[in-house]
Amino acid sequence: MDGTHVVTCFLRNRGEVLALRRSAAVGSYRGLWAGVSGHAEGDPDRAAREEIAEETGLLDACALARTGTPFPVDDDEQDVRWVVHPYLFDCDRRDADLDWETAEAEWLHPPELLARETVPELWAAYSRVAPTIEAVAGDAEHGSAYLSVRALEVLRDRAGSFAARGTGDWSALTAIAERLVAARPSMAAVANRVNRAMAEASGVGDAVASTDERTPRALERAAREGIERGLRADERAAANAAAEIRGRSVLTLSRSGTVLDALPAADAAFVAESRPAREGVDVAAALADASAAGTADDDETASAEATPGSADATSATDANAAIDVTLHTDAAVAHVLATEDVDAVVVGADAVLPDGRVVNKTGTRAAALAAAREDVPTYAVAASDKVRTDDAVHLEDGDPAAVYDGDADVAALNPTFDVTPADLLAGVITERGVLDAEGVREVSDELRGLADWRAQ
Repeated sequence: MDGTHVVTCFLRNRGEVLALRRSAAVGSYRGLWAGVSGHAEGDPDRAAREEIAEETGLLDACALARTGTPFPVDDDEQDVRWVVHPYLFDCDRRDADLDWETAEAEWLHPPELLARETVPELWAAYSRVAPTIEAVAGDAEHGSAYLSVRALEVLRDRAGSFAARGTGDWSALTAIAERLVAARPSMAAVANRVNRAMAEASGVGDAVASTDERTPRALERAAREGIERGLRADERAAANAAAEIRGRSVLTLSRSGTVLDALPAADAAFVAESRPAREGVDVAAALADASAAGTADDDETASAEATPGSADATSATDANAAIDVTLHTDAAVAHVLATEDVDAVVVGADAVLPDGRVVNKTGTRAAALAAAREDVPTYAVAASDKVRTDDAVHLEDGDPAAVYDGDADVAALNPTFDVTPADLLAGVITERGVLDAEGVREVSDELRGLADWRAQ
């Protein structure tokens, strides 16, 4: 494809993306809003990272989420054809260090770009890396907390586009919502958070809608509020879990973002590798890296605070110690619980059934059984939106070839989820506190009314 190749990178944090208004010093599109952008000389992937580092200083805080298909943009006024390579990065902080190319920066919800003066086809570039229903349905890497936010982003983007362009109608948005609800039946948070946004935009039940209910603008607003509400709930659940395990030794398995946020509060962590995908390996590495970074920060703080004569000289002794991280095989879970000093098992949850049973990654039930044998409590950590409103158990299977792809006549099972009975759990740690089976039932009854928008 002939033309000048450029990259356009969208940095995402808490559902918003970083928009940059180009300065008067740049060679083109002065004063217009853009993503992180620049020329791609031969290697767009490398160029994307170089531009993020140069224009924002956030490269170390960003991870690639999606690469979009390149597309041409013809600018007749400048007599140039741009070939745009779109990228989406997830960033864990917002403190961008801007360079001379940027006059102003703002974190905003992507549909707001439609009301700005932007470089040509900026929305088209975002659309090529934006979350989709298909991506939510097919994502085998992330948990339900992450995917529920992505589902709300799909609703927000489509509703915001409809509102800005005056296209589409409520029936088209309800069809999108129905598909999102059905996209991951094993993940209750996806359906519950989509249902809440639809209920609020519809004025259903106890939800409070504005005067423009059942419109694209109302749904865009409800989805935006739902994204922030969901993120806060996940954070509070992690904080409550951290308080429960602070200074203790824990065992965990698979990957839960909420659990990972809580684990640094522990004194030691035993992590099952979680075959066949071995996501536990990444958890152990991330936990160890975070611990090392935290220890370095504590050392610097201790050095500063321990200055002779300082009123805070003794506070250095209160710094959190580094967490000891041990990775082990899945088959060793029972052995570790029997022979190591483990105070609690802490796992995530893709869904919590109304009777208190927990659906989570395969291995959870075995770990809870082994923990009960050793009188070690097992906690599931999940925002209350992960409570199901019915008793249906939806279990997913992975590719059998990940277990065995040889030539022998051997059947292979790769179940992704299993069900842990409520009597094996000490409780479900949520943003509302630790729930027992009765508390879970009350949440389920509350969430059930959010689906009434579907009857309209």
